[in-house]
Amino acid sequence: MSVALLIITHDSIGQSLLETATNMLGICPIATENLSIKRNSNPEKLFKKAQRLCHDIEQGDGLLILTDMYGSTPSNIASRLLKNNKHRLMISGINLPMLVRVMNYPELSLFELANKAKSGAQESIFLILEKDLSN
Repeated sequence: MSVALLIITHDSIGQSLLETATNMLGICPIATENLSIKRNSNPEKLFKKAQRLCHDIEQGDGLLILTDMYGSTPSNIASRLLKNNKHRLMISGINLPMLVRVMNYPELSLFELANKAKSGAQESIFLILEKDLSN
């Protein structure tokens, strides 16, 4: 068994990131589902769909939920999925390095995987100045 992954984002952001990461690695080594939130979607219906997706992929070692922007509808749905469940964690601010990091460490525990995801995202952000490109 291993930790499962649920990606909840606006539009097709999550699906695009998932496809790109899977193409880069050649496989998706973790049980994963994606939920796309459209502008005019019904949040309650989406929450129920998210609950079904969680039920479908959870394998007993926990669920890591990745969202795109904290405080938005995807994040709010994910937050509701955490209530009364100690085997789920959420990280907002998904990016490609975060997702690739998660996929490279599917054997980690839920808490370790969440920390690995967070560090992958944080360590991939750089401010590049023109002078940095001169070398």
